[in-house]
Amino acid sequence: MLAWPAQSQEFDMRPWPHFLALTLLVSANASPVDAATETSSLGWLAGHWCGGDPAEPVEEFWLPAKDDVMIGVSRTLKGGRTTGFEYLRIVPLNGQPTYLAQPDGRPATSFARTGGGVDWVRFENPEHDFPQRIEYRRTRDGLHAQISGPGEGGKEMVIGFDFVRCQG
Repeated sequence: MLAWPAQSQEFDMRPWPHFLALTLLVSANASPVDAATETSSLGWLAGHWCGGDPAEPVEEFWLPAKDDVMIGVSRTLKGGRTTGFEYLRIVPLNGQPTYLAQPDGRPATSFARTGGGVDWVRFENPEHDFPQRIEYRRTRDGLHAQISGPGEGGKEMVIGFDFVRCQG
């Protein structure tokens, strides 16, 4: 932690140019995160996924990444009728993969990638009401998706969806 000198003391600025030069040198040599490569690394998400309970099944279908874009669609059924749908995209935006969700065809809400690994990815938008976080994890048997954020009264709410590859 830097301790700033009181106004009456002299502050020696001589080391700061060296620190600044070192910082710029390290930053210039750092490899920027390639959003396109990160989007392509989500290939495990591609496919037709079925989940939910038998009374209210949920399906998601993700196309493999092409031109740095993954496109998906989701629908929820009840009594054999569509009760909700969502257009989904994962695209490079501002240098990072961004999840765009359009529930029921409304304008897109963006969620920037904030974490991930070989078998999982998390997207967040702290300015959105609910959800603020969207996470996907590849499991031994399929896929686990989770949405979370402040619910009623500000209490943390987490909703999970377990998917398997759809048959047929």
